[in-house]
Amino acid sequence: MSTTSQAAGSAAVSNGFRWTQLIIGVVCMAMIANLQYGWTYFVGPMAKANSWDVAGIQVAFSIFVALETWLTPVEGWIVDSLGQRGPKLVVAIGGILAALGWLINSKATTLEMLYVGATVSGIGAGAIYATCVGNAVKWFPDRRGLAVGLTAAGFGAGAAVTVIPIQKMIESIGYADTFFWFAIFQGVTVFVLAWVLRPPLPGEVPSGSAVKVLQSKTSSTPGQMLKSPVFWLLYLMFVLVSASGLMVAAQIALIAKDYGVASTVVLFGATTLIVSGVIDNLANGGARPFFGWVSDQIGREYTMAIAFTAGGIAYWLLGSFGTTPWTFVICAALIFFTWGEIFSLFPSTCTDMFGPKYATTNTALLYTAKGLSAFVVPLANVLKSQTGSWHAVFIVAAIMNFVVVLLALFVVRPWRISISQAEDSRGAIGQPAE
Repeated sequence: MSTTSQAAGSAAVSNGFRWTQLIIGVVCMAMIANLQYGWTYFVGPMAKANSWDVAGIQVAFSIFVALETWLTPVEGWIVDSLGQRGPKLVVAIGGILAALGWLINSKATTLEMLYVGATVSGIGAGAIYATCVGNAVKWFPDRRGLAVGLTAAGFGAGAAVTVIPIQKMIESIGYADTFFWFAIFQGVTVFVLAWVLRPPLPGEVPSGSAVKVLQSKTSSTPGQMLKSPVFWLLYLMFVLVSASGLMVAAQIALIAKDYGVASTVVLFGATTLIVSGVIDNLANGGARPFFGWVSDQIGREYTMAIAFTAGGIAYWLLGSFGTTPWTFVICAALIFFTWGEIFSLFPSTCTDMFGPKYATTNTALLYTAKGLSAFVVPLANVLKSQTGSWHAVFIVAAIMNFVVVLLALFVVRPWRISISQAEDSRGAIGQPAE
């Protein structure tokens, strides 16, 4: 066989294997999606069965999201440090912890015990999330937005197929047994698939020469990245958009109830809340690969501007016109469609800026912004209580999105262009890259 033929064969095998890696990552992410997006359906039954305050229950949600995000830099560092063994070991352990967290929820008789379950499941989910996203950006330098978008879509849309089973199971066997059986199914699936995951070897992935967006020619260590002002600007933007979406994701069932549409039958015997739950998760998941692909074509910042402008409008629409069943379904779906893409756009932008070598750790550090934003969720309840309606909450969410649009277009993009030109200038005079 000629050298050319051998190279072609090797490339074909590697290309097929990287798609296998991506698919496994997507499935693992889908298995932990319910930990966040299925939570809202357990809140009401838990409050009723245990006479717990809803705000107290939602503290568990904030704990979960915080730990799912804030520990990911440590988990990402472990993945990067272990090399080829990193992804499989960290995801396998993450699957065990995610399952254990929901098993604790199923037995919780106090809010404190519920918080323990949130802590354990948050650590496990974060380990899986950080590893799968990090693996995606490493395997696909040429389609980074799409690959991260598909991976994140597993987390966003994974709950869509289980919205109806979860609600039906809660109605028939109770929320505790529903926690139990989903814990077993999701945990076992992740544990089995984990052992196929690994990062690419040198030469196994395409070069970034044909990439259409700005990408750094060097890889920054986590320490170097944390010293960069542009990273902290990205972090602020992530917090603002993430907080607006989480306020709705965690409260969607309560909002529907307050609007008086939750139990209204709208389609094939399904209520507004059930239909909205399915469509919202599909919209949330579909946004991630869609906007990721768009960003691969026109650039991250321009894509952010389009998505977050539409998102700001969507919040205003839900607050103003979402009080009928179908307008609620449509407006909520638009919110999820224009929010979910943050989990493809921001990791892609981070890796574009700071390189792929330490991508698992670096994207995980940026992802901690979601944990900080989670603590805005209870504040949304406070604002709603003070004003007597959800309208003020949606107006605040819309403003947050519009601020990020301005930052993306008029601060981040010029800044990144300046950095890229400086790199080109250094290369032109013969200074070596890292």
